[in-house]
Amino acid sequence: MANWKERIWKFSAIFKVLSIISFVSLLLCYISPYFHPGTLPFLPFVGLAYPVIILVNICWLVFWAILRSKWAFYTLFIILLGGNLHFRSFSLTLTEDEPGKNKLKITSYNIHLFDIYNPKFESALNRRNEIFHFLRKNNPDILCIQEFYRQEKPTKFETIDSLFSIIGSEYHERSAFNKYANQNFGIALFSKHKIIAKGDVKFKNQGRNDFNYCIYADIVKEKDTFRVYNVHLQSVRLSNESNGDGKIVSQLNKKRTILSIYRKLKIAFLDRADQARTVMEHANSSPYSTIICGDFNDTPMSYTYNIFNRKLIDAFRNTSTGTGSTYIGKIPAGRIDYIFHSPDLKSNDFQIQKEELSDHRAISCIISK
Repeated sequence: MANWKERIWKFSAIFKVLSIISFVSLLLCYISPYFHPGTLPFLPFVGLAYPVIILVNICWLVFWAILRSKWAFYTLFIILLGGNLHFRSFSLTLTEDEPGKNKLKITSYNIHLFDIYNPKFESALNRRNEIFHFLRKNNPDILCIQEFYRQEKPTKFETIDSLFSIIGSEYHERSAFNKYANQNFGIALFSKHKIIAKGDVKFKNQGRNDFNYCIYADIVKEKDTFRVYNVHLQSVRLSNESNGDGKIVSQLNKKRTILSIYRKLKIAFLDRADQARTVMEHANSSPYSTIICGDFNDTPMSYTYNIFNRKLIDAFRNTSTGTGSTYIGKIPAGRIDYIFHSPDLKSNDFQIQKEELSDHRAISCIISK
């Protein structure tokens, strides 16, 4: 054992340098949610790497502890310096809110266009039907869908009527219409309760083929009115996606370089930050208790998340324990789908879908007064 330690200590200077690099990286993670991506453009990338960086620092903690080195205390200090920030990515909830009155079950789901672009049409139909089956079983009061797809009648791929049969015909949609293919791409909100007003929150520089939107509806249950926002913040679009002309566009091919991917991520970070500000500015003027849910396309250690977290309650962190990963696509992103609500509301029973029917898992929660 002594010989083993002696061999290790021969490289101690290298290990200390690597530890310092890990420390600095973790400290940058801690500040990344507080700086707009346009201020220090590299910070969002560091925040995105937080799960790896914290794991590396935990490994250093174990390593130095085994060697009984004072560097174990340095590592522990850097980790503890993050405080509650660690509980953005890993939640630990010992008690939940007591359910209040006028309970609403909110479900948010990025359905990936019902898999319409599956090369096998029968497989797409089966996936669509599986999504419908899940929603019937889930039985939400309010359903917020991102990457919504609807084809004008007559169609062999019907979606809207089935959703009306599951949720009801109280409905709001924002989508881009493709005249050639008779298709609509966007987001939609369905409610079992009366919608008394609805509208859009318009993002700056929204293009015709950009399907990232925000809509809202004022929904009445008994004597209480809730304003519910359905958001789909800027996508990175590294993988294959529809361009709105009924075709598949390869966004990531052999000619793509690391620099190209960096640029696309950088633009997406900037767009999401500005979109988040726009949504929160609108929500701040709401006369009603507010619920904001959807696909934010950003992690809990991001500036985007922090915009909402400063004034609203993250329902997952308020009710659940674990990492709450919602994205199951090709790029590991963890938790990027959220349900936020006003501090005057209560949240219970946060659930994450087990079935893998899209590149996202549906999330649901009980919200009450």
